[in-house]
Amino acid sequence: MTDAREQVVLLSENGLPVGVTDKAGVHTLDTPLHLAFSCHVFNSVGQILVTRRALSKLTWPGVWTNSFCGHPAPGEAIEGAVVRRAADEIGLTLTDVTLALPDFRYRAVDASGIVENEICPVYTARAASDVLPNPSEVAEFEWVDPATLTNSVAATPWAFSPWLTLQLPALQAAGLLA
Repeated sequence: MTDAREQVVLLSENGLPVGVTDKAGVHTLDTPLHLAFSCHVFNSVGQILVTRRALSKLTWPGVWTNSFCGHPAPGEAIEGAVVRRAADEIGLTLTDVTLALPDFRYRAVDASGIVENEICPVYTARAASDVLPNPSEVAEFEWVDPATLTNSVAATPWAFSPWLTLQLPALQAAGLLA
């Protein structure tokens, strides 16, 4: 569930902070450009963690997606927000948090008409603990081979979040995903 007191950073078209707004009202039919992040977590055998969004999520409920996403709070370093959200959303301790795609940006509209409009740096990390998902965020999770994930997304893109379908090829092109 979104905490009405949580705020997100609003951005200009060139990515500069221009203000803040409550997270509870940011994802609408006319979502302003704002700062977010995505993280792809790998385990010790090279599998990637995918999660299925809780059915109660406002945007893309029930779809499979990357390990987790979030929004840094105003004044919070993005890497700190990554570590915070890993603990909050999937109960995971991380190591080797690395910026993989610094300039990732996307806009997508879900079936209800709600818009995602984010500058969303993409990170990779290693799992240093077991996954303990928060049920208000994650319905289920799987550790999968990166090639299996890529093939699944290619075969059924509608079953995955639009940001995941865009991030996977970019991670492959950067040599970060087999």
